Amino acid sequence: MRVPNHIGVIPDGNRRWAEKRGLPKEKGYNEGLQPGLRLLKLCQEVGVEELTFYGFTVDNTKRPAVQTRAFVQSCIDAVELIANQDVSLLVIGNTDSKMFPKALLPYTTRTDFGKGGIKVNFLVNYGWEWDLANLLVHDNKRKKILNYLKSNSISRVDLLIRWGGRRRLSGFLPAQCAYADFYVIDDYWPDFKDEHFYEALKWYDKQDITLGG
Repeated sequence: MRVPNHIGVIPDGNRRWAEKRGLPKEKGYNEGLQPGLRLLKLCQEVGVEELTFYGFTVDNTKRPAVQTRAFVQSCIDAVELIANQDVSLLVIGNTDSKMFPKALLPYTTRTDFGKGGIKVNFLVNYGWEWDLANLLVHDNKRKKILNYLKSNSISRVDLLIRWGGRRRLSGFLPAQCAYADFYVIDDYWPDFKDEHFYEALKWYDKQDITLGG
């Protein structure tokens, strides 16, 4: 089976999962921690080289304060859990904003934890407009166009998997996803199962990967 080098993950459906169980929406975020750790383990087992999780976006911070506090704390907890694994970890997002959690500032430079290994990127307070804002800047002195893509250390995404049934990119790394194959799972993220991952890999293996050629 062909294994994608880089998998992107949109772990959606946490609030709907909580509502379905009669819980406040903010109670769903913490339920996504163990699924994320399990998915990381599966990626390591099959030889995925890079894995990017969508934590929260600049737009997400417009939600009610109680929800914002909950998903920010869940992202902090998730990054700290990942840092206990054998990974090369990078947190990327708008650190100039007050919404970026200070607890995650030490992770904004790629760092090997444990034995290193799989690259794990975690998008926190990320916005596609922020990422692309300085993409093309003309350097008059050097007479050339400079690339200021803020996420330029993240490679092209081969397979993007979204939980929760939504069929949209939601601003996830638009430059890296130009040729990504997009697989949607209707189940909510907290209901993650190993089969979700394996079915996504089987589907990806059947795709005609031409990159436009």
